[in-house]
Amino acid sequence: MSRRVVLLLIVLCAAGHRAAGPGAAPQQTPSTTRNPPGSLLQTAADKLTAAEFARLSEHLSEAGGYFDTDNLISNEASYLHVLGALRRLNVAGGAYIGVGPDQNFSYIAQIRPQIAYIIDIRPDNLLQHLWFKSLFAASRNRIEYLALMLAKPLPENTGQWEARSIQQIVDYLDGVKTNPELFAAATRTLAEQLKTFGFELKENQLATIERIHRAFAADGLDLRFTSRNRAPRAYYPTLRDLLLERDLTGSHGSYLSSESGFRFLKDLQARNMVVPVVGDLGGNRALVSTGRDIAARGLRVSAFYTSNVEFYLMREGGFERFAENLKSLPTDSRSVIIRSYFGGGFGYRLPQTVPGYYSTQLLQTIPSLLQEVARGGYDSYSDLVTKHAIDLK
Repeated sequence: MSRRVVLLLIVLCAAGHRAAGPGAAPQQTPSTTRNPPGSLLQTAADKLTAAEFARLSEHLSEAGGYFDTDNLISNEASYLHVLGALRRLNVAGGAYIGVGPDQNFSYIAQIRPQIAYIIDIRPDNLLQHLWFKSLFAASRNRIEYLALMLAKPLPENTGQWEARSIQQIVDYLDGVKTNPELFAAATRTLAEQLKTFGFELKENQLATIERIHRAFAADGLDLRFTSRNRAPRAYYPTLRDLLLERDLTGSHGSYLSSESGFRFLKDLQARNMVVPVVGDLGGNRALVSTGRDIAARGLRVSAFYTSNVEFYLMREGGFERFAENLKSLPTDSRSVIIRSYFGGGFGYRLPQTVPGYYSTQLLQTIPSLLQEVARGGYDSYSDLVTKHAIDLK
C-alpha cells in the first residue's frame, strides 16, 4: 500500500471517529414557543437530534416520482449569476427551500438561513443529500471533503490548504488519481457516518448511495449531468466547471470557493438543519407541510430555488396547485424564487441571459408571482419567465 493511501486511511478514520464521538449529537433545549397543531417541532429552532431529523424528513415527505435524469450535479452553468442580486436585495436568513443536488449549498452559503429544506420528487435525491451530509461530517475542510467525494489521496498538511483558492484545490485534484483502495476506504468512512443520521436505510438504499459515490469517483471532476433517453448535451458543465464558476462580478461563488462557506454548511449539517424531503412541488403534502414547519419555527421563506421545475408543472397541469402551495408558505416582501431557464444559447434569449451560457438564472419575488396568479395567472411558461424578472446587474 502506498504512503498516500496509508495517509488517507489514517486521516479518514480519525475524522470518522471525531464525528461519531460523544459530542456529535448535542443536547436539545426545549422550545418555549407553543407549537401549532400537527407540528413536530419539539426542540429549539437551531438544532435537531438525529431522531428528530429523520422523523421530520419522513413527516414532510410524500410519495416519490420519476424524472428521467440522474441529476448528480447541476446542468446550470449560470447558477451563480443571481448571487449579486441576492446580496443587493438583502435576501438572508430565514428558511431556504430548494430542489436538486448541491447547487443548493452555494445559495445556502450566501443566504445563511437558519434551516434549509431540499424537496425533490426523486427519492434518490434524498439519499444523495444523506451522502453529502456524511461528507460534511467526515471532513474538516474543503480539500478533505472533495478528496472523500472523489476518492482521491489527500495532500500532506491538509490544514494548510484552508488558505488555498478553489483553483489551487481543483488543480491538485486534477493531478492525483483514485484507486480501488481509496474508494473502499472512503466508502467505509461514509457508511459509518450514515449510521448516525437517524435513518433506517435499506440495503437497496445503501446500494444507491454507493452507486452515487462510485459515479463521482469514476468520472471525478469530469462528471456531468446525464439524462435517460436523451443524448448528452455539449453545454452541460462538468463538476470542475461548476466548482470554478463565477458570479457576475467575476468572483468565485460556489460553497467550496471559501472555507467560511464550507464551515457554515458543515455546521448547519451537524445541527441537522438541512432536511431532505421527497415531494412534488405541485403535490398535496410536502410543500404545504414544509410551510407549516417553517411557520412553527417563527421563520419566513427567504429563497425558494425551483430550477426549471415550473416548466414541467405547467406542461403537466400542476402549476395551479404549485401556486396554491406557495400561498401557504410564510413569506415577506423580500422572499424570492430562484429559477432556471434553458434555451439561451440556441433559443429565445432573455434579458438576463449571459452570452456563452445556455442556461439563464432568474429572480422573482414570491409576492409578485402570487399577485399575478390572483389577477388571472400566466398564459405560458414564456410569460412566467419574462414577467416580473428582477434585473441581476
